[in-house]
Amino acid sequence: MLRLGEKIIVIADSLEQNLPIGGYGYIIAYDRNNDNIFDYVVRVPRDNKHYYVPASDIELEEVILHQEADLVEREALIDFALATKNEELFRRIMNGDPSEESDIERDKEVQSTEDFIKQIGLKAWI
Repeated sequence: MLRLGEKIIVIADSLEQNLPIGGYGYIIAYDRNNDNIFDYVVRVPRDNKHYYVPASDIELEEVILHQEADLVEREALIDFALATKNEELFRRIMNGDPSEESDIERDKEVQSTEDFIKQIGLKAWI
């Protein structure tokens, strides 16, 4: 549940209320009536109006900005991979394979005590 006063962006108009899609607003109240489809009352300063909206029609501004930043980063990496003819990077970005960081984490798996002692023993003999 979103907090009062948070800045949101209208992302859909599922109930066809002529909401300003792409416009921003602020949550000014909750609609606690269980018989109602609406979850929030949103103030849109540009229209100078209040709207009753379901939670599916709005999203926090921070989340939208983060998604846009990820999209721009992905597009920049694709452009870089194409410009440098780096086929491995291009395939990894396009296929959504895990990044190198997760590969490093897999390599650092915890060893059992017995395996550790065996490795120490082998190194001692060398």
